Amino acid sequence: MKIVISGVGEVGSHLAKMLSGNYHDITVIDDDPKRLEEVISLADVITIEGDCTTFATLKKAAVRKADLFIAVRPEESVNIISAVLAKQLGAKKSIARIDNNEYLEPNNKEMFIEMGIDYLFYPEKVAAREVINLLGHTSTTEYVDFSGGKLSLVVFKLDSSSPLLDKTLLEITKDRENLPYRTVAISRGGETIIPRGSDKFYENDTIYVITNQESVQDVIAFSGKTNIDINNLMILGGSRIGVRIATELQNEVNVKLIDYNAEKAYKLAEQLDKTLIISEDGRNTDAMLEEGLNNMDAFVAVTGRSETNILAAMLAKRMGVKKVIAEVENLNYINLAESIGIDTIINKKLITASNIFRFTMSTDVQAIKCLTGSEAEVLEFIVKPNSPATKQKIKNLGFPHDAIIGGIVRGDKIFIATGNMEINAYDRVVVFALPDAISRIGKYFN
Repeated sequence: MKIVISGVGEVGSHLAKMLSGNYHDITVIDDDPKRLEEVISLADVITIEGDCTTFATLKKAAVRKADLFIAVRPEESVNIISAVLAKQLGAKKSIARIDNNEYLEPNNKEMFIEMGIDYLFYPEKVAAREVINLLGHTSTTEYVDFSGGKLSLVVFKLDSSSPLLDKTLLEITKDRENLPYRTVAISRGGETIIPRGSDKFYENDTIYVITNQESVQDVIAFSGKTNIDINNLMILGGSRIGVRIATELQNEVNVKLIDYNAEKAYKLAEQLDKTLIISEDGRNTDAMLEEGLNNMDAFVAVTGRSETNILAAMLAKRMGVKKVIAEVENLNYINLAESIGIDTIINKKLITASNIFRFTMSTDVQAIKCLTGSEAEVLEFIVKPNSPATKQKIKNLGFPHDAIIGGIVRGDKIFIATGNMEINAYDRVVVFALPDAISRIGKYFN
């Protein structure tokens, strides 16, 4: 697939690196030669220096031959203009990053489609929604719904009290038939393992489980943790993510939002009438304690600086806050942040990748989630008639060893996958895959 990416800041660079590893023909456009030099060192791409809103630059990038045009510059208006122009010049699909929720309202989205933009995405909105979802499932580090909530991916870290410790997968499942959940991966020491029957579970392992809705609480019990009620929430950072979280939760829980910028804090106080706004530096330990950090049920750090978020989250954990979530945009810091006990990391690059990656798949991918703290991805396929997956039982498909089928949705029926199961046309199939397998699994469902 020929893909043109406009903007190679943090998001654009990450996309270029990820997509070039899947044998796509990638061209990137930016007006900063230094950023173009940096992206060449990360990915196998063609670079075009210039203004992405001009016909000359877009023609030079050969957008008329593009299967996909992705506009991810920081400026929303530039993304919209370039995406419209690219589509008019011949790009088959055109998508743009935005930062205005008003554009996503149904009537307004129709206008953009008529203009030629196939898809708008707002990473901050998705990030806020993920945080709110996780605050409702406090014992998990990630929680993702598929097929309208019929199947869920539950991710949790094993505590010392977990009943799974030092047991093999086979020992846990041998006396049970038709289990309503399946362990699809274990993350240990920076390595992600697709587990087999003899693999053991150890303390601090991160476990990835596909389950149906009725069994989510049973699965969470394996972690050794229990869900807690969130009554008092502190948010550090008056960013778009922080404001959206406060807006959606301020009628349900007691919310304190802290931002170091006094002028910004004053404006936020006018905007968020049921949220207590405080102007303070989140790195100031005494000030945070004075504001009641140690009395919080949950703490969310979403300033624009990964370092500040990590330090503040560490302080919150030390003060006994039960659920701590931090935005970490520097991918090199994610493993560090997880190793020091931060419950959940969110990252806009991975959120953006999840939104865009499905447009690059030749198979009918309904949803995709790029997981934090692991290079793995979870994909939901819709099985096409006469595809290889419908020809024989799962155990005989020759499915890649670095991928695993977790669950199947067939109409109103939900199945946790086993080797003896057969897949039918139009089934929705949830697959957990490591990077090397992603380009190979689509053919089974196509």
